[in-house]
Amino acid sequence: MLRSRSSRMILKLKMLVVLLCVAGIGMYYPFTVPDQRLCACAKCLSEDKELLLLRMNHSYRPFLTPDFVLSQDAFNWWKRLQNEKRTYKTYKIITNNIFKMFPRNPDIIQPKSDRCITCAVVGNSANLRGSHYGPLIDSHEIVIRINRGVTRGFEKDVGNKTTHRVMYPESAMDLDNNTHLVLVPFKMQDIEWLIKAFTTGFKGRSYAPIKSKINAKKNLIMVLNPGFMKYVHEVWLQHNGSYPSTGFMTLILSLHICDEVDVFGYGADSDGNWSHYWEILEDKTLRTGVHPGNYEYAIIQQLAQHQKIQFHTGLIKPKRPNAARWRGG
Repeated sequence: MLRSRSSRMILKLKMLVVLLCVAGIGMYYPFTVPDQRLCACAKCLSEDKELLLLRMNHSYRPFLTPDFVLSQDAFNWWKRLQNEKRTYKTYKIITNNIFKMFPRNPDIIQPKSDRCITCAVVGNSANLRGSHYGPLIDSHEIVIRINRGVTRGFEKDVGNKTTHRVMYPESAMDLDNNTHLVLVPFKMQDIEWLIKAFTTGFKGRSYAPIKSKINAKKNLIMVLNPGFMKYVHEVWLQHNGSYPSTGFMTLILSLHICDEVDVFGYGADSDGNWSHYWEILEDKTLRTGVHPGNYEYAIIQQLAQHQKIQFHTGLIKPKRPNAARWRGG
């Protein structure tokens, strides 16, 4: 009995000595935990704590999926954008029809510790003319273009690679079989257009002509979530303007799906006009309408100043941002 107790005491003392030795070794040779990076970039947007604390919120899904339920509050905000009269029930019926034709889950490249997803977001500003950004833009893994941004004839300045084209029905264009169509729906008719443009042809009317049919690959269709649009307006724009421009929503979208973001072709020309690089502006009084162009531009500048994005301003000398503050908008 005594011998058994003595043996247990000796065993406990030996274990204590071992633990003390391990602790002592750890003080001089600290154990290192492998770096669990989310991507292989020098800086990963998904790991940027300042960006996450201030504005970024990954709980807002960028794209519609069958299991996503849009809140009534978000629906009410969205339907007011274009004075939509139809009900939430109609919205659910229309969106359910999307997934009978198009992918149930959007084709998003997931971040990996051994991969750096670089994205070029290419706007349509006249400041791209003569910039010679083409090779730099094409060097990115993902190249996102907006609306009818032209490449043919402007390759030296804007490149010719396109992996994603963000559009709405009034700005739609045919795509090749390697380009994602990213629909920004401002109203229920826009979602209906997407379905009919691939089937019977769209016959409805709008404030501008709409393509009845479109050439694009069905399994590369992505539809922006109206709730994400509301998030961009409220969190990023602090309710400035009636709603965000397609270009600004595209930029914020890129922060959610890319590891590194380079931005090209945003901002007004030297005369303050928001003109396109492929055309000569005839209306010299053209501004940004319902979109808060100057406010959006100021946020882009501040994202660049805080090294969240690389902003390539082209031939236009950027002004100091004064339309928004980084903290709190």
